[in-house]
Amino acid sequence: MALLRRRNRFVVFGGLFLCFWMVWGLLQMFELQRDSIQKNRAADFGKDLRASPHYDAHYEKLLEEDERRFVPGLGDRGVSVELQGEEAREASRVMKKEAFNLILSQKIPYNRTLNDVRHSDCKSIEYPEDLPTVSVIIIFTDERWSTLIRTVHSVLNMSPSRYLKEVILVDDFSAHDELKGKLDYYIETRFPKIVKLFRLPKRSGLIRARLKGAEEATSDVLLFLDAHCEVTTDWLRPLLARIKEDESNVVVPIIDVIDDKTFQYQNNGGTFDFEVGGFTWNGHFNWIDVPDEVAKARKSLSEPTKTPTMAGGLFAISRNYFWKVGSYDKEMDIWGGENLEMSFRIWQCGGSMETIPCSRVGHIFRNFHPYKFPGEKDTHGINTARFVRVWWDDYQRLFFQTRPELAKVDIGDISERLALKKKLKCKPFSWYLKNVYKKFIPDEDVIGWGRVRTQEDVCLDNLQKDEESTQDLGLFPCNAELSRSQYFSMSKDGELRREFTCASVKSTSVPSVVEMVKCNGSPDQKWNLSQDGLLVHVSTDLCLDGHREADNLARVNHCHPSRDSQIWSLEHVDNPELSPRR
Repeated sequence: MALLRRRNRFVVFGGLFLCFWMVWGLLQMFELQRDSIQKNRAADFGKDLRASPHYDAHYEKLLEEDERRFVPGLGDRGVSVELQGEEAREASRVMKKEAFNLILSQKIPYNRTLNDVRHSDCKSIEYPEDLPTVSVIIIFTDERWSTLIRTVHSVLNMSPSRYLKEVILVDDFSAHDELKGKLDYYIETRFPKIVKLFRLPKRSGLIRARLKGAEEATSDVLLFLDAHCEVTTDWLRPLLARIKEDESNVVVPIIDVIDDKTFQYQNNGGTFDFEVGGFTWNGHFNWIDVPDEVAKARKSLSEPTKTPTMAGGLFAISRNYFWKVGSYDKEMDIWGGENLEMSFRIWQCGGSMETIPCSRVGHIFRNFHPYKFPGEKDTHGINTARFVRVWWDDYQRLFFQTRPELAKVDIGDISERLALKKKLKCKPFSWYLKNVYKKFIPDEDVIGWGRVRTQEDVCLDNLQKDEESTQDLGLFPCNAELSRSQYFSMSKDGELRREFTCASVKSTSVPSVVEMVKCNGSPDQKWNLSQDGLLVHVSTDLCLDGHREADNLARVNHCHPSRDSQIWSLEHVDNPELSPRR
């Protein structure tokens, strides 16, 4: 009986082993057959192309050289790729010039796959069949070949043809040779006729290049993409569906990070939380958490979510509404500020702006621009001053308090934009701050603001540190005029704070360094300003001390009302009774 069981077990294992090899053999035959089909198709394509009037042996050779760099399957599913040895060292050198890993990008096939990273709720949503058509507009100046071509392939591969009417490429006077005849040839021989290329006769900048793309578009919706993106599963329909509901909806996808070094598709660590757009009082875009009241109102993480501003590189808008609401400010130069200008204008003039979680697009975020701006002007600052003058009303004071050098700069004629604001009956910026983005206003609802100085003429200072993360509170001799680094407020909630961060003490040691952390209303962020000028930390009953040591850091210490380094004054005090004696 035991012998029979052993024989039966042998037969089972033998059968499984035989099945494995049969399946493996079939897979190998399939792979060989697929390779053969692909080779035959390539050969047929080559024959057809050589017989075509468009055939060019020179460009074919260049494209073959590109394809020989490809490693089949490299980077598929968005996995991280680490180069090794001399190749890694060369990639590191090139990154210093290109701001991303060009060497790796050239090895990853244009048609690499990405995972479906949507929330599960997105997969059961049913969209109307009669969605509007779309023109995808991609503008570029000296974009590297591999990222540009991969972007276009991605859009073509992942977008339903019934909605994708055209892909419009606008070349903003690129200098790279590969973006000239070679690109013309690739579009003519590799892409469908819906891919169209327009070239600007001189360097005009992002704003005017996008306007050119919008002028050439013929579909219902304009969808702007940067030239270093990859789109994912069913990315298009959620955007179009929201615009179909209301043409005044301006929508953006979740923008996932494609790592600039490894090309890993980083979908926020696999979580479905995301941030929305905000802004700083010195006129920059930033990412902020979804406001609590908005997050609580959502029934699902797949629901469209209001965003106060947009990053500007990736968004969709009804073509009709784009022109109706003022398109772009044509007098803005080259780059910078156009995204915030459009954000405020959309909200204040009756539209809305939303992040659509079921649409996800990967984007390579570069640490610097790998190209120069004509004239080397501060176009971002000048463009920002333009929209601040038009859309911020009296709150423009907050911009010029920290950017005084822009108060008298020539920003051009804004009468046309002011007339548009009047024509569209746009709401004031105070409405935006109450209804769209309830943002801390550093000179309103505060005890005082400006420079915070000791009797020794030492001021609180952020020491030019990045305030995206926790930093130690600094000290520095007071500047002659209010500067961004020394701009602090004392809120009526007892916060000693900047725009987003508050002074906090978490250590019980004496003396203890003061940290600037994200404001959260916790007890360790509460302070009292006494009539004697002491800034007392409520939780520890210790006093802020401005005695400068070698590290230039502020500390809390035991309170000494007679110590000049602990007697503080605020530059502007709303309540005279709280102005400390000198």
